[in-house]
Amino acid sequence: MESTTATQTAEPAVALAALTGFSRTAVERLSAAKAEPDWVLAARLAAWDTYESLPMPTTTVEEWRRTALRGLKLDNQVPFAPETDRIASLDDLRVTSRETALAIGGERAGMTVQRDASTVYTEAAPAFAARGVIFTDLDTAIREHADLIRKHFMTTAVPAGLGKFQALHGAMWQGGTFLYVPAGVSVGVPFQSFVLSETPGTATFNHSLVVLEEGAEAFFVDAYHSETAGKQSYASETIELILAKDAKLRYVQVQDWGRHTVNMATQRATLAADSELKSLQVTIGSKWSKNSIGSHLQGRNATAEMLGIFFADGDQFFDHHTYQLHESGYATSDLEFKGALKDTARSVYSGLIRVSEGAQKTDAFQANRNLVLSRGARADTIPNLEIAANDVRCTHGATVSQVEEEHIFYLQARGIPRSEAQKLIVEGFFRPVIDRIPVEEIQDFLKAAIGRKVGI
Repeated sequence: MESTTATQTAEPAVALAALTGFSRTAVERLSAAKAEPDWVLAARLAAWDTYESLPMPTTTVEEWRRTALRGLKLDNQVPFAPETDRIASLDDLRVTSRETALAIGGERAGMTVQRDASTVYTEAAPAFAARGVIFTDLDTAIREHADLIRKHFMTTAVPAGLGKFQALHGAMWQGGTFLYVPAGVSVGVPFQSFVLSETPGTATFNHSLVVLEEGAEAFFVDAYHSETAGKQSYASETIELILAKDAKLRYVQVQDWGRHTVNMATQRATLAADSELKSLQVTIGSKWSKNSIGSHLQGRNATAEMLGIFFADGDQFFDHHTYQLHESGYATSDLEFKGALKDTARSVYSGLIRVSEGAQKTDAFQANRNLVLSRGARADTIPNLEIAANDVRCTHGATVSQVEEEHIFYLQARGIPRSEAQKLIVEGFFRPVIDRIPVEEIQDFLKAAIGRKVGI
């Protein structure tokens, strides 16, 4: 392992808490507070320089054409909360039953808990650690596994130059989780990362880095939660999933931020030959959320299954951009995103299948289905294809529809109240995706969340 020495001096928490807005000084103070090695600070400052050099996105940019940033107040955000003490056990973590059922219920291989900017709890099964599996928070990983972090962190999967907000994340990331599974090791039970935001007006930058070596298998779950508060908070999640040859990963993300949160999420996966990714993106929380989700199929016979569920109510706004990037031949991608909307909520979905020149025998499918439950709700859907090879099979489709009154009447005629009938129809709409999730706790969580959204 690479040896590094921290040369910075930790600063008092009170000085950190007094900062407002993002700046080069905030980056330097964050790194100093963590007593990070010089190479980490250099990487943060390089990302900050990229952030400053890139213009703020406007609606003249295609990816932002239907997404306005008028409500985002970055200058009012506290860039990070002071470090908090670790907890001795999960009994010291106060969460409600519905979060517990998803994030800390059932069998698991390991777990991290982040509260605002601090990782407060980490556990890892000794049996897997004995086989070379590394599961820990990112700060610990930098100290103990610096060579792996330098090789993979914010590099091929999510470079800081990907966009302005990705660069801000590269400069300000806090907490986060690192999972490394060595070649040939298989872990069937899930690793879990649970992030709580408890200080309104404070930004949260969580980062998950998952690296699977050749022939490795793993299951990783990210969950984000906060109660709704009266002061805007900014949340930024970045997820890097790196699969070597013949690796297999199942990844699930559940975003349940409070309605005061503006959320930016970036997920990128790189797949080598014969590797397989099965991912699920669940978006039910936040006031405003923009998600960028991509799979780079770089090796022959790679397979990516990309599923998504979102349900917006009130005045929520969800924007999903997905990318199926076929960079090598004989690879397969299958994407299905389903969303429901009610009240005056709005959603935007834009998906791209891109087949590079020479990526022959590509098989790619993309579908976005939207169910509109009220007159004031609106869903925009834009599927896209860019194909530079001549021997491929690529299909895409999109639908926006309302609940048929005949279906409601049919159920009411059998004694089912209208609200319950609507809930059954929405559950049936999502059921094909939910049934593809082989984890009972996650299925139960989604069913309960759908019931709450519908109004049951």
